[in-house]
Amino acid sequence: MPEESEPHARTWMAFVANDTIWAQEQIPQVKRDLAAIAKIIAKYEPVSMLVSADDYDEAFSLLNGLHQHNYPIDLIEFESDDLWLRDSGPTFVTDSDAKQYAIDFNFNGWGGKQEHRRDAEIAGFIADYSAAHPIISNLTLEGGCFETDGHGTAILTKSCIINDNRNPNISQQTIETELKLLLGLKKIIWLDGIKGKDITDGHTDFYARFAKPGTVLVGRENDPSSYDYEITRQNIEYLKQATDARGHALNVVVLDAPDYVNESFGIDYFAAGYIGYYLCNNAVILQKFGDDAADNKAFSTLQSLFPNRKIDQLAIDGIASGGGSIHCTTQQQPKVQN
Repeated sequence: MPEESEPHARTWMAFVANDTIWAQEQIPQVKRDLAAIAKIIAKYEPVSMLVSADDYDEAFSLLNGLHQHNYPIDLIEFESDDLWLRDSGPTFVTDSDAKQYAIDFNFNGWGGKQEHRRDAEIAGFIADYSAAHPIISNLTLEGGCFETDGHGTAILTKSCIINDNRNPNISQQTIETELKLLLGLKKIIWLDGIKGKDITDGHTDFYARFAKPGTVLVGRENDPSSYDYEITRQNIEYLKQATDARGHALNVVVLDAPDYVNESFGIDYFAAGYIGYYLCNNAVILQKFGDDAADNKAFSTLQSLFPNRKIDQLAIDGIASGGGSIHCTTQQQPKVQN
């Protein structure tokens, strides 16, 4: 699996906010947020966005058409349940002959917590549409469950993968063996994570991301009343002691969560953190929350770690109020390197 910073052919997204999942007061802002993310990514690479026939005209309008950007935004008719393409979409990998595969990790609504009949079909649909060779894994998990450095190291959380709501009676060793085979891994660093607090059971891409091999960005929650307060500190200390597939110690860079956020669209599931950035061609798409000190610190930290990339920062408070980030709404299709 190429690391996210490697060149992309395109980004996949979904334009959807169903009233069976989202509150009525969230839906208009969620759709505006999705359009804003797509438009900013289209400054740097093509975007392919799944959209139902009923939502097509609204998506077209919010996107200001499909060709008013540096790169095209393709609207592809497909009816999905929800917008989290990082989790429901396929994971693209390549083999030594430069053949591209799309792995279907059997999305099951984060352990059956949400309606997912249509979302379970997304990985197969995108594999067919993109002409990638489909692989159906023996495991059930989501793209947000793992973070890789592209050089054989991955960070995973036990709470979402070694969990009976996804992989009952499957051992850690069996899980490791398959993921090493499918993703080209040599070493897996397991974080404990935390079950049952959010719908994901503690996705890795909320906690830790590789900036490059050997350097890991780790989120830190500073509200003592938050269930993430202790686990984020545990993650930091554990990763400081960890080594990657090359045997090198990790350089751990801490990103503090904002002290306050926009509560207009709901606060119960709000994902307040900067780890959910997205790397597209030549850019970093980064969230901001209105806490100027924290927003600016996140911006300067990402700029120092990605000096050759443009940092584009935007608010997505509607999406964040539903528990997700920019990263959660996207799935990269790497460019095949011959």
